[in-house]
Amino acid sequence: MSFLSDQGALALASRLKVLSERSYDLVDQAYREHGLGLQARWFPLLRLLQQRGPLTVGEIAREIGLTHSAVSQLANKLSREGWLEPGRGGDRRQRMLQLSARAQAELKAARPLWLAMRNTVEARLQAIGGDLLDTLSRYEQSLDAEPLPAEFARRVRLQEQAAAQVRIERFRPEFREHFYRLNAEWLGKYYKIEPIDHAVLSEPEKHILDPGGQIFFALVGDEVVGTCALMPESPGVYELTKMAVTEGHQGLGLGRRLIEAVIAEFRRAGGTELFLESQRKLQAALKLYESVGFEMQPGVKPGTHYQRADVYMIYRGG
Repeated sequence: MSFLSDQGALALASRLKVLSERSYDLVDQAYREHGLGLQARWFPLLRLLQQRGPLTVGEIAREIGLTHSAVSQLANKLSREGWLEPGRGGDRRQRMLQLSARAQAELKAARPLWLAMRNTVEARLQAIGGDLLDTLSRYEQSLDAEPLPAEFARRVRLQEQAAAQVRIERFRPEFREHFYRLNAEWLGKYYKIEPIDHAVLSEPEKHILDPGGQIFFALVGDEVVGTCALMPESPGVYELTKMAVTEGHQGLGLGRRLIEAVIAEFRRAGGTELFLESQRKLQAALKLYESVGFEMQPGVKPGTHYQRADVYMIYRGG
């Protein structure tokens, strides 16, 4: 589940599906423990018929947000198992459904458990903070107001325009705070800021610039959205380090452009070795490093300064 969490809003549907399946299983467990033959997936259909009386498949589909086919398949299953029976009234050309006596008895018996479920979930949501149910309702309304594909297309165009406006600049004093901010943002998401990080980010002139290194920044307009540094370790040996791109601008190729700027600076300085340290779970970053010419080394770097580092790569590009 941590992988899906790391994907943020991009994996919203997947996380909701996982949460849905887990919730279904837990509710079904509760039903079994209370001697009920109900299943959580049946709740919308059965509860609707309990409250509204006989309805057609089409009416049920509209009310609970499922397709006509999905409701028809579920209704056939519940009819075979004795939960539903043909209803009366309405247009005879349409199939009417109503609860069987068995279903009515089970739903009545489930009322105390439903009350406990509602109180439990509401208490947990309140303890977590925020109104999740209201947020879900408003998000559902937003999907009706404007189809997501249309907004996706509009944002892709905006991203392409932004990518075309990106420029890479060298360190300036007014960029110092962004060097710390951008790196603290991603370190806080995946790890923690180690002493070596705090020292370098707090005093980049002392640790990077004065010894002969360089720091680059990616800007979109006047907004600083990414950074990467070339830090000297010893004569001719440099580390590519402190690369970070703010989440809202990832996927635009900024990381590659920053790395290419660092490599060009390494060559200009006449460096003999360029290395980096990283972490195996950052697979997307590792693939990017490999694509520009870094090669994986066996084991960690001897004398590494980072507790989190379990990847050591050396630049072998032409």
